[in-house]
Amino acid sequence: MTAENTLIEALGIEVVSLDKNLVVLKMPVDKRTQQPAGFLHGGASAALAETAASIGANAYVDTHESSVFGIEINANHIKSKRDGVVTAKATPLHTGKTTMVWDIKIVDELGYLISVSRCTIRIVPRRK
Repeated sequence: MTAENTLIEALGIEVVSLDKNLVVLKMPVDKRTQQPAGFLHGGASAALAETAASIGANAYVDTHESSVFGIEINANHIKSKRDGVVTAKATPLHTGKTTMVWDIKIVDELGYLISVSRCTIRIVPRRK
């Protein structure tokens, strides 16, 4: 997977660790991810969450045979943040043949919960 010239690169998202049962990503809270009032943008948190779920889902499929797409995301923003780094920890709740559901918790450097999301991923066969 390459992040070059994608939203992942634009937001500064980095993979910390990748396992089928736990994906950990980090993202800076800076001018790229803040809303105009200077706080972490909820959309940036949602993008981080969906990225974590999508990367995790890719670990379950043969990427030569199938593609994964986020088809639904729910995000509850619990705590605001002005700077620093947030970390997303994504775990699978359901890993079916055509859909997956992932739970994503975003925390700050002190472990405080910033946002919690659930993302549904669709697995689509690639056209031959």
